[in-house]
Amino acid sequence: MQPSLDSLSNILDTDSLLTDLSSLEHYGKDWTNQYTPKPLAIALPKTTEQVASIVKWANEHNVSLVPSGGRTGLSGGAVASNGEVVIALDKMNKILSFVDSTQQVHCQAGVITEQLQQFATDNDLYYPVNFASSGSSQIGGNIATNAGGIKVIRYGLTRDWVMGLKVVTGKGDILELNSGLIKNATGYDLRHLFIGSEGTLGIITEATIKLTRQPTSLTVLLLSIPELSKVEDLLQLFQKEVDLTAFEFFSEEALNKVMSHHNLPRPVETESPYYCLLEFDATSDDILNKALECFETGLEQEIIVDGVMSQSQQQADELWKYREYISETISGRKPYKNDISVTPDKVSDFLNRVNQIVKKEYPSFEVIWFGHIGDGNLHLNILTPEDMDHLEFTKACEQVNPLIFEELKKLGGSISAEHGVGLLKKPYLNFSRSELEIEYMKGIKAAFDPNNIMNPGKLL
Repeated sequence: MQPSLDSLSNILDTDSLLTDLSSLEHYGKDWTNQYTPKPLAIALPKTTEQVASIVKWANEHNVSLVPSGGRTGLSGGAVASNGEVVIALDKMNKILSFVDSTQQVHCQAGVITEQLQQFATDNDLYYPVNFASSGSSQIGGNIATNAGGIKVIRYGLTRDWVMGLKVVTGKGDILELNSGLIKNATGYDLRHLFIGSEGTLGIITEATIKLTRQPTSLTVLLLSIPELSKVEDLLQLFQKEVDLTAFEFFSEEALNKVMSHHNLPRPVETESPYYCLLEFDATSDDILNKALECFETGLEQEIIVDGVMSQSQQQADELWKYREYISETISGRKPYKNDISVTPDKVSDFLNRVNQIVKKEYPSFEVIWFGHIGDGNLHLNILTPEDMDHLEFTKACEQVNPLIFEELKKLGGSISAEHGVGLLKKPYLNFSRSELEIEYMKGIKAAFDPNNIMNPGKLL
């Protein structure tokens, strides 16, 4: 029996509780689009105190809650399909304060990533966590999934930029965690439990984020690679001499899709099975010369067969298109995605193993590889055949997942590098986490959310 929403409505401001079908559909799903949304209602709080009151109401009425940010996730972590109340943080979108001396900005969890990036730019600073959904993803969601992106090799993950959090636990308690401190040796750092927790412990409502200096002369190299084994050699060659900000990878098949879809010319003359895009901050002639020397060495050692280097910011932006446009280009083919990772030294071995599985199990499917190979993160995309039912296609892909994940387990890898576990990867968690680890995770969940109302069915 569904509870009356009158008492919930009294907690919120006017027009902040939505029950119309359009809103339920919009707020009840994420970018996976594989699940039918069926929430009870959508709550749009404006303050941490309102969030806490909603959580206490949910405990009292035994109603499950689904925290919702920009809903750009690809694992089903923000799906509400079983009569849950969605807590959408869209109205908690203010930057609250900024301390220039510490380069820390305090904001609400509903702030859009791009909004924070622009705030940093306006203050001659830089927020380096960047990915395709920056224009719609929210800071709270980024923190809840420990989002990564294209700059991880130099700047790390979201976790590395979070100096403090305000959270509401699954009990409805409000916790202030770390408060922007650089040094704090007072026991367990609960902040880091909430980072990557996917809304299963509580709801992040505010965050203190550190910023850094802006890069001044970002330069891009796009290189043709003759074979997979050369990718690791290339990474080692450059990392010895240059501080890379990005090291991306994509296949010839991915490049062809982008060139055709966007009417772009081939970026390098020599066609190769794989390509790497490297970015670095050429702050001096010495750094630029070292990069050029690495390029020449790569040619001599046949690690690379061709390449091009940007000579301006505009050219750098143009070269980035060949990597950044891949997801958009293939989206129309409804790809089955696997977001996986191993340590960078095992990338070539893992790619070869998975390629063998894919060729055997998917002989007629189109396969698109790309990823943030500098940190070992690979995106395997299987494109839905135009003459095949998507549900049938999805089932075929799911049958092969255990084969791929078993190879991943042998190499100590992760079934989800940056998209989270959610609903989509939950059945495969044991390939990356031991039974004992999972039991401890369940114990942590029970401590913060004893009634299991926070995003139930996700992650665990």
